[in-house]
Amino acid sequence: MKRLVGVISLIAILFGATAVLVAAEPPNEITVRGRLKRTIEPGGWVITTGTTEYLIINSSNFQAEDWFKEGTEVEAVGETKPDVVSTFMEGTPFAARLLRPVGQSNTSVTAENKRTRVLVTGDAIVQAQPDTAILTISVVTQAKQAIDAQQQNATKSDAVMRAVKAAAGAGAEVKTSGYSLQPQRVFKEGQPPNISGYEARNSVTVTMSDLTKVGSVIDAAGQAGANDLAGISFTLRQDRPARNQALSEATAEAISKARVIAQALGGKVVRIVEVQEEGFQRPPQPLYQENLMMRSTVAAAPTPIQVGSLDISSRVQLVAEIETNM
Repeated sequence: MKRLVGVISLIAILFGATAVLVAAEPPNEITVRGRLKRTIEPGGWVITTGTTEYLIINSSNFQAEDWFKEGTEVEAVGETKPDVVSTFMEGTPFAARLLRPVGQSNTSVTAENKRTRVLVTGDAIVQAQPDTAILTISVVTQAKQAIDAQQQNATKSDAVMRAVKAAAGAGAEVKTSGYSLQPQRVFKEGQPPNISGYEARNSVTVTMSDLTKVGSVIDAAGQAGANDLAGISFTLRQDRPARNQALSEATAEAISKARVIAQALGGKVVRIVEVQEEGFQRPPQPLYQENLMMRSTVAAAPTPIQVGSLDISSRVQLVAEIETNM
């Protein structure tokens, strides 16, 4: 009887110990062994064991590791999350507490250090001196007959072209940019429109790099018969150095912002996940506009033209991954 009681006590002790061990394990924690594979959904990863797939819902915690790539055989310890729903439901949702490549136990990674991603924007403006001026000069003539308006315009336009070329110099580009011949109609209530005459317009675009001659070109065009100046715009023909400088400064500002955010969270920037450039140059603005028809053809003071600077802007948007202990 004593021996029986001793055996029963030993069995009770063994079963009691076993019960304690089972209760200490997390109810849903499992060990999964398989190969990493990308999902259909961008940025998603699963561990495929051959018959079952486990969707790693916290894969961003491990993606910075060199071995984290498609086809790597890994061992993971974690819990299934049946309440998590993904877009394509590729496998059983699984939160990994530990993930490591098989055969490299010393490279295991735990999810104790949290990783998060931040979106930051960097802006920069670089000022540059324009090197090109663009003028659009027109000759407008009107007459009762279309042929008269056309012939008068041809005579004046030829004189304007020659005067502009002489004033702009050999390096300038002078070309016809538009021509029109339109009837001038008079509208009266209850009557069909009546053609009172015709207007001919011949437009010339001048592109020049010697900005000191812009005022002289305007004066020469007006004296030769031009009577409409649409405006002047200044631009930068060789803008690559300025654009590169603006892009570099915008990128540096974005990275600096990411580091400030990381420091505020008590962590550090682990890597730059994505960079997108949204660079642009402010379009050339007309700085001068005048109706040359109102100018006198007699000798007058030369037209003053003040050339300002251009703003070359660049914007960079990047996604940085931050590791913290929070």
